[in-house]
Amino acid sequence: MGALSIRQVKKSYGSHHILKSVDLEIEKGEFIILVGPSGCGKSTLLSMIAGLDSPTSGNILLGDRDITYVAPKDRDIAMVFQSYALYPNMTVAQNIEFALEMRKVPKDERKVLVDKVSKMLQLDHLLDRKPGQLSGGQRQRVAMGRALARQPSLFLFDEPLSNLDAKLRVEMRAEIKLLHQRTKTTTVYVTHDQVEAMTLGDRIAVMRDGILQQFGTPDEIYSRPATKFVAEFIGSPAMNMIKAKRERNTLVANGVDLPLGPQLGAALAAHDGQELVYGLRPEALRFAPAGTGLAGKLTMIEPTGPESYAFVETAAGPLVIRVPGKVDGKVGDTVSLNWQPADVHLFDAKTEQRVNAAQPQLAVA
Repeated sequence: MGALSIRQVKKSYGSHHILKSVDLEIEKGEFIILVGPSGCGKSTLLSMIAGLDSPTSGNILLGDRDITYVAPKDRDIAMVFQSYALYPNMTVAQNIEFALEMRKVPKDERKVLVDKVSKMLQLDHLLDRKPGQLSGGQRQRVAMGRALARQPSLFLFDEPLSNLDAKLRVEMRAEIKLLHQRTKTTTVYVTHDQVEAMTLGDRIAVMRDGILQQFGTPDEIYSRPATKFVAEFIGSPAMNMIKAKRERNTLVANGVDLPLGPQLGAALAAHDGQELVYGLRPEALRFAPAGTGLAGKLTMIEPTGPESYAFVETAAGPLVIRVPGKVDGKVGDTVSLNWQPADVHLFDAKTEQRVNAAQPQLAVA
């Protein structure tokens, strides 16, 4: 049994289904990310784990204890909110120790915990200040400190970095990861930011419309996406998708034959007559010598410093290429592209399920 078990959890409001039978087994000490677009159900699921909402059906277990309908204060869970939720009239020290005081922890023990947490989060020089005197990043660390001081068996984070600027988000992301490495507390973290998901999570649960699309490590999610949605949602720029049809023993997109290796050929054999989607990550594409590969016209270049994004219009469809450094060319140039069949991701156009080398850990209702 895992540290946290979500078993066939559903949530409905009348005929509107928010969660559609979600199952997750989270191991002790894991850092789990719930990611997906707005309205996918990730925050609803987090609220039910915290006890702020109840499922329509299903069970939530913390260890071997069923907490589905247990009051939030009795769950041994600490939550960090997007809005920080600090008491403006209290100092940093008072905010951190407030929950301990409510739980009647002795004053001497409270002081030890506040000192320990404040040093860990570099707040020890701010203990006498009030939230209004702190920056956004400092307020977020206080909120984390308050949760940490409780020494819970489970941490919940609800998009804690969404109110911070880009630079501060990067810094706080690193602090959260270091905090988890120190404490090893089981953590569930909700975000819509795929960069946070990929950099923080031991495993990622990708959700869409109340359905768990895939649950796996960042590498599994990125390298072997179980559905077309996961492939497009995770990764920036998004995976290139080419609509294709099987004609005889090959795939054709707008009259262009798409390269197939032995593995892809085997996948095609089992999907005779079906429309497929041929996916390529931007970094899988390469510029090729003139006259070889797939021809196209360079329509736009986006330099980012360490790499550039090249946009190419081809007969098969528009493609984006990630290029290390600068692009050797200019807008309007005719270019050729190639790639390895091993880098191709095939999806059924109707079901959106992965066709080649199906991903284990697939969990689609």
